[in-house]
Amino acid sequence: MAILVLSKCCGLRPLPASMRFRSKPRLPAAPHVSFVSGGGRQILAGGFLRDWALRVSAPAMPVIVEQKEGEEVIGAQKEEFDPGMPPPFGLAEIRAAIPKHCWVKNSWRSMSYVVRDVAVVFGLAATAAYINSWVVWPLYWAAQGTMFWALFVLGHDCGHGSFSNNLKLNSVVGHILHSSILVPYHGWRISHRTHHQNHGHVEKDESWHPLSENIYRRLDSITRMLRFALPFPMLAFPIYLWGRSPGKSGSHFNPESDLFVPNERKDVITSTACWIAMASLLAGLTWLMGPLKMFQLYAVPYGIFVMWLDLVTYLHHHGHEEKLPWYRGKEWTYLRGGLTTLDRDFGWINNIHHDIGTHVIHHLFPQIPHYHLVEATMAAKPVLGKYYREPDKSGPLPFHLFHDLSRSLKQDHFVSDSGDIVYYEKDPELSSSSHKSK
Repeated sequence: MAILVLSKCCGLRPLPASMRFRSKPRLPAAPHVSFVSGGGRQILAGGFLRDWALRVSAPAMPVIVEQKEGEEVIGAQKEEFDPGMPPPFGLAEIRAAIPKHCWVKNSWRSMSYVVRDVAVVFGLAATAAYINSWVVWPLYWAAQGTMFWALFVLGHDCGHGSFSNNLKLNSVVGHILHSSILVPYHGWRISHRTHHQNHGHVEKDESWHPLSENIYRRLDSITRMLRFALPFPMLAFPIYLWGRSPGKSGSHFNPESDLFVPNERKDVITSTACWIAMASLLAGLTWLMGPLKMFQLYAVPYGIFVMWLDLVTYLHHHGHEEKLPWYRGKEWTYLRGGLTTLDRDFGWINNIHHDIGTHVIHHLFPQIPHYHLVEATMAAKPVLGKYYREPDKSGPLPFHLFHDLSRSLKQDHFVSDSGDIVYYEKDPELSSSSHKSK
């Protein structure tokens, strides 16, 4: 039997007899080789395979074909791309591929988006209040809730410093935008910075990080339902602001929280005071206009905004058709964690919520303004190769994402308590109970 090696660049050629594989190929001895279990597959960890990395946009994928003399090819074996392998490129190479003008922040341009969005918010509220018809109110709620979400994204850019190079402008605009939708600007900004600095890390990540199996098993049935049964996960943001995620303690309003270091406490107090001022204003307007009117004008749009925020942020880190890795210990790096994030297409909403669905490059380089993210992503894709996952194309409205959301909540329940590269695992009991409830 002759053994042939099929190469994408070289074609099909015989392997020299001196290099043909034995029936049981032997790997060279390595000082430390371990296997990490995740999602039903084994991944070779340690320093051994890393040294084989090539300077290409994805790990090498040789195709080995066995063929008997004079006969047609009878078998083939192809290595699959492993997203858990260290990428053969670095942050510097991605940065170099992005045009220089994409890094430039234009304060006037950023402020023009604020003026546009605020004008739309007040225009929608005035129109709905004037017409005051139950035919119009549901349309208003959907539109205004989406605009609240757009305001949040602009405040989010202030928190990253991608809004402007002027720190005072970022702080003032961020406080106005976030306080208006009951988000404590500095408290959230600091925890969100922690999320970016530790993205993809099982324990240290801050936003929608996976539960270890030990923590998951300790959850009571009500908490599990709130975490995994729709629509409850899409209403989680206010709860997260007050008490964070399962397994973590602290509050975005408390300057003594574990989220903050001592020199950040004054900022947290300032943001909490702004939040209280906004809550007091809403209470006063409720007394003047009546509970029903404030429910129609503000409360329902706020609920829609929360759903947008939870939907978008969850799907930026979950719901891909293939399992993506989470890391611990020495296997985690800033780059590897960032490459597990996902871009999403939201159709017509892309422009309204300032291209926040273009998320991979944003996570790696959060200082890039939102109006340059699409161009920066297109420039970086040749470097990222298969580590970039093209988002599914959306129709005018992103209804297709509800399938990804539902599938993930049914399958992505916890990760192993051990291992430096882990994948989400499914709790059959939770899945069966959710089916019975339906």
